[in-house]
Amino acid sequence: MNLTAVFLTGLLTGGLTCMAVQGGLLAATIANREEERLKEETKKGNALPILAFLGTKLIAYTVLGFLLGLLGSVFQLSIPLRTTFQIAVAVFMIGTALNLLNVHPIFRYFIIQPPKILTRLVRNRSKSKDFFAPALLGAFTVFIPCGTTQAMMVLAVGSGNPFLGAAILFAFVLGTSPIFFILGYFATKLGDIMQKNFAKVAAISIILLAIYNLDGAIALTGSNWTLKNMFSKTVCFFTLCDDGSKTNNIALQVTQGPVIDIESYGYNPNIINVKANSNVTLKITNTNGSGCIQAFTIPQLGVQKVIPLGTSDTISFTAPDAPQDIAFMCSMGMFRGIIHVI
Repeated sequence: MNLTAVFLTGLLTGGLTCMAVQGGLLAATIANREEERLKEETKKGNALPILAFLGTKLIAYTVLGFLLGLLGSVFQLSIPLRTTFQIAVAVFMIGTALNLLNVHPIFRYFIIQPPKILTRLVRNRSKSKDFFAPALLGAFTVFIPCGTTQAMMVLAVGSGNPFLGAAILFAFVLGTSPIFFILGYFATKLGDIMQKNFAKVAAISIILLAIYNLDGAIALTGSNWTLKNMFSKTVCFFTLCDDGSKTNNIALQVTQGPVIDIESYGYNPNIINVKANSNVTLKITNTNGSGCIQAFTIPQLGVQKVIPLGTSDTISFTAPDAPQDIAFMCSMGMFRGIIHVI
């Protein structure tokens, strides 16, 4: 196992592909701390919150890698559980943003405060605030792994060695750290530069990230009521185009052995037709996909498989006996497609 390659994967792709959810959490907690600092008129922000977030994240994933190498895929999160965590993250981010905008006092409860015992141990109350919330959220990211992280988790399972599993996730998360540090540092400096308008800018950015995450979580439930689908249907209503929702699409051949290629831009094809109440064997080949897209998921069927770059895998299932659409997507709901049962 080449740990240097694992580190470079984290450095070059892992940080960017994990940015939407995990970066949103970091931005939310940094924004909250910066807003408090501006109100208190204390000294300029420091790097402690960023380091606390990254440090506990690194520790949590290293422990996870050890457990995966020791006990295998028993630690894989189910689709409903991962969806729940992603929704919780989106709600937390929205609550944080509304608190920054002073919409209502109730949103102050979204601010994670250190316990009194920690405040007593750390004499400087400001220091305890800088550390506690970012550290807690950094550890929490272990429950919301992005697609590239899940691929590394598969490597940790395949290693069959707890220490090698720990080393794999340690190297990967260490590689993702620079991009997260830059994000946190930017948020801190934004507070210094903008001051009066910082809360509004930060809140709007966090809300946009939260909506993006929430839309992905809704997709993971198997629902068609996602922003992407509604936008597509709205556009097609006015332009009379085909939004791909019709099951009588004859342009695609009905097959019980469909093949899907994972490309850098999405799944190809992203619409397939299968016959109702038949046995289907779906072959998936990752030709050029990295990040979330390699974690292939069919929520309605409870299917989730990570297909690393350059590999193939098959998924067998029995199609429902009634015509319907079954959504497939990456593990974060970003890249999507439809299986038409006809």
